[in-house]
Amino acid sequence: MTRCLRFHGCLSGLVRASYCWGVLSGPRLRQVALVAHDCDRVTAELSRAFGWTQPFCDPGVGQFGLTNAVFAVGGTFVEVVAPARPDTTAGRYLERRGGDGGYMAIFQVPDLAAARRRLAGLGVRVVWTADLPDIAATHLHPKDVPGAIVSLDWAAPAESWRWAGPSWTGRAPEHSGAGVTGLTIEVNDPPAAARRWAAVLGIAVTGGGRETVVELPGSGQWLRFTPTRARGEGITAITIAGLPGGGPWMIGGIRFASEEG
Repeated sequence: MTRCLRFHGCLSGLVRASYCWGVLSGPRLRQVALVAHDCDRVTAELSRAFGWTQPFCDPGVGQFGLTNAVFAVGGTFVEVVAPARPDTTAGRYLERRGGDGGYMAIFQVPDLAAARRRLAGLGVRVVWTADLPDIAATHLHPKDVPGAIVSLDWAAPAESWRWAGPSWTGRAPEHSGAGVTGLTIEVNDPPAAARRWAAVLGIAVTGGGRETVVELPGSGQWLRFTPTRARGEGITAITIAGLPGGGPWMIGGIRFASEEG
């Protein structure tokens, strides 16, 4: 009998690992990035609101002209990035959307080679890749996957996540079961965007109408696509199990909400 690992302390099973004994069984939303004019300010607001511990600041994002801070939220991650020089993709995004907001959705996949073949078959352009022994990344062109910059990543062991710093490199430290459970993405055509994201991830679309939902099998996570409003396409809300009572909170142009069992 196959026994799937579950994080201790998860809330009514909402947040559970989608890997069995270190083997990922399907795509998992592992990290969400906000883009802000002031990384330090938004980082401090997140820490005060949710009691998140000291984030990891990755000097590697300097190649994109950015500074960042990555919070571990259970076994998932919330990142804040900010432009550190003129003429960056992040800076243009801030200008286009008129302020801070959601920026990237990073998914962990069990077979990156198969995912990259799927992207090629779909005609999705790849704008950046990284291939290290314990982690790899594939950033996709936002015009080919509307609503955010999407990345398909792979990690070994599956519980690890080098992008979150040394304590997550090649291993996973002790952590709670809280974590990111869902995103709301505003797009011009929700059904079409949902189909596109699902095809990129290799999964099915559920629901329909003006709000279309893509569920990530085995992870307890979901993606909700809704019509755009004043600011145009982008990630507008993040749902996290285990946030403190109260809320929702507006931080960094994102609505943070708690999802309880």
